[in-house]
Amino acid sequence: MKVAVLGSGNGGHAVAFEFAKAGNDVYMYDFKEFPKNIGEIAKAGGISAEGDLQGFEKISYAGHDLKEVIPNADIIFVVAPANAAIPFAKECKPFVQPGQIYVMCPGSCFGAVEFKLALGLDFEDDSVIMAETSTLPYAARISGPAKVRVPNRLKGGYFIAAFPSKYNEKVYDIVSKIYPEIEIAENIIKTSLQNANPIIHPSIMLSNLARTENKEKWEFYRDGVTEGVGRIIKSLDLERIEIGRQFGVKIIADPVLGLTQGYMADESYDNGYSKAPGFKGILAPTTTDHRYFNEDVNGLCLWEDMAHHFGIETPSITTVIDMASIVRGINYREVKTKTMEKLGFEKYNLEQLKEVL
Repeated sequence: MKVAVLGSGNGGHAVAFEFAKAGNDVYMYDFKEFPKNIGEIAKAGGISAEGDLQGFEKISYAGHDLKEVIPNADIIFVVAPANAAIPFAKECKPFVQPGQIYVMCPGSCFGAVEFKLALGLDFEDDSVIMAETSTLPYAARISGPAKVRVPNRLKGGYFIAAFPSKYNEKVYDIVSKIYPEIEIAENIIKTSLQNANPIIHPSIMLSNLARTENKEKWEFYRDGVTEGVGRIIKSLDLERIEIGRQFGVKIIADPVLGLTQGYMADESYDNGYSKAPGFKGILAPTTTDHRYFNEDVNGLCLWEDMAHHFGIETPSITTVIDMASIVRGINYREVKTKTMEKLGFEKYNLEQLKEVL
């Protein structure tokens, strides 16, 4: 099987390695603006892994030419930050073939919809199958040239859904051969809401602002979460769970899911993070101009928009958006890239939306 991986960061390394290890022909692409990682993979002829993944695997192609990567690919993984979805889609647009499967890994709040629309396809056009995962299947860090360290390959607690969901089984049959622990979600509402980054990252950043701005060295989770910070995270989590309930999907509380995934120490919102074995050694950012605000508050803005569109109150989510906007000097609601309208959701009532997804 020809597998394309778009993105050569931490996750891209891990996904490419594991699909190659399973005997697939893996082709990797990244933008010319990011030549280092992809160039090192090309030079090495493959990727080495350590930790939960081990060994060296050959990569068939690594470079900047999508003509080598997209045509005749059976499945294409987009493994990149949320803000890369639209740029990748625009690059892929000339090479897309009907029947291909694109997987946003992770979806980062309806990335599958955002990518599809950026391809120039109508919301309900299923000539190309889109899918997204709820999270990256790994904790992974590039540890050297063409080398990735994977301290935690998730033990379970992650999901995949196709868009539209009638293709769930088709996508699952391919992906589950590599990730047997992955579960089918009802639809992409679950995969998008089950991503907990928007409730965790901005809460910890706001609670440790002086440390960040003073460029101190500290561990983001193990030093940054106290009992009070845990209460903030829990408050947002409960609102996220309620949004999911109103949309007809069951969202699992983050500490419960984290324990299943192998990250967390227990199911609490304080020690669960601060004592978490899977978060050990993850250092905090030294700037507020970081995806923990820019990407994850964007996700909160979308959730707020979804909730308010259907009359669901989100006072904690609203407060965190307000505070992050003050801290950054940016009105995140004015610059948000995902809204009900932009995603094509606004024209449907709640039951119709669940039906088309």
